[in-house]
Amino acid sequence: QVQLVESGGGLVQPGGSLRLSCAASGSIFSINTMGWYRQAPGQQRELVASIGSSGRTDYAESVKGRFTISRDNAKNTVYLEMNSLKPKDTAVYYCNGRLKTSWNLKERVYWGQGTQVTVSS
Repeated sequence: QVQLVESGGGLVQPGGSLRLSCAASGSIFSINTMGWYRQAPGQQRELVASIGSSGRTDYAESVKGRFTISRDNAKNTVYLEMNSLKPKDTAVYYCNGRLKTSWNLKERVYWGQGTQVTVSS
């Protein structure tokens, strides 16, 4: 059983900052890529940022220069530092992880339950 639990969402004014965390727990053998996605009302879920096991990162154009993804492999945790937030960043943010639960099993993608981020004055 694997769980990904996000935290750190909330209400923030435009220009403000938030830090999201996502901790993976359970029967985990190894974690490959971890990432953050978001889904605004009436919109499709979109990739915000991802980070590989070696630390290689990838960002959506809309967040480059404002958001930073990082991970702590010892804690199986990924973070998303969000600065200069804009109203259009308002969405439910989901964490995901591509991982193995045993050395002999294929990787699977697991999702967190989501955390709401609202940017409004």
